[in-house]
Amino acid sequence: MVHATSTHNRGKRSGDGGDPARLAREPKNWRPFLLLIPAFVIVSFFFLAPLVDVFIRSISDPVLGIQNYVWLFTTPTNMVVALRTFGTSFLVTIVCLLIAYPYAYLMTIVSDRTRNMLQLFIMLPLWTSILVRTLAWLVLLQDTGPINGLLQSLFGIGPLPLIRSTFGVALGMSQVLLPFMVLPIYSALAKIDKRLLPAAANLGARPVTAFFTVYLPLSRPGIFAGSVTVFILGLGFYIIPALLGSSKEIMMSALMYQQISGFLMWGQGTALGIFMLTATIVVLVLVGRLAKGTSLFAGRVK
Repeated sequence: MVHATSTHNRGKRSGDGGDPARLAREPKNWRPFLLLIPAFVIVSFFFLAPLVDVFIRSISDPVLGIQNYVWLFTTPTNMVVALRTFGTSFLVTIVCLLIAYPYAYLMTIVSDRTRNMLQLFIMLPLWTSILVRTLAWLVLLQDTGPINGLLQSLFGIGPLPLIRSTFGVALGMSQVLLPFMVLPIYSALAKIDKRLLPAAANLGARPVTAFFTVYLPLSRPGIFAGSVTVFILGLGFYIIPALLGSSKEIMMSALMYQQISGFLMWGQGTALGIFMLTATIVVLVLVGRLAKGTSLFAGRVK
């Protein structure tokens, strides 16, 4: 009898422990959150503090006011450079997506040994300096380079302006950013059940229809994560546009460097930086609204 009563009391206490009202009345334990203090301090010191300093400079150099932002929006060149920067990043994102998706799909259907080789090929560029790769493209794409020489000898074409143009900048950036598109897409594709396409075919769907209605929607998290990563990284490129582009193809990073290092106009340079940060956040919010239910983490759906 005592044993039964004890069991009943324990069950009652266990039931009370799961009561939401009782849990709400209990004092919360904030000690685990203390572990976040070092991370918060590091993020504040290395990210928030420089960002606040940049914003303060943009409204206080050379005098307190919004004259730097007035200059930013009233100078046509600034808007042209901003549109070129976003346009080039968008073009690079599309190019990387068109190349990365078939490559990532191939990685999911080959043997383990071949998959390891494909992963090695996509990771090798990350182990090489961007400056070295850009100089290599500079040699290959120049007017007297191997590519123009091959075009002249085989087709009698050229020399084509492969560098000092948007084509050369986009090509160099795509080669550098391609791994950041392949890896998220592969992560998403690897989680898709390969039996779905045969099942759709058995139900009467054509291969193209099955791909666009079954396979592609399931790979959307990887596409979204890779596209956002490539687009954001592309906005801040400096070396590749400086070497493979021209003064007519200048991008926002080079314009900021010119204002700060060349003209010593810290206020105007930091205003450009704040503008790019704000514009990027706005673009991400808009893209996030268009891609509802998609997470930045490949293979995860909210």
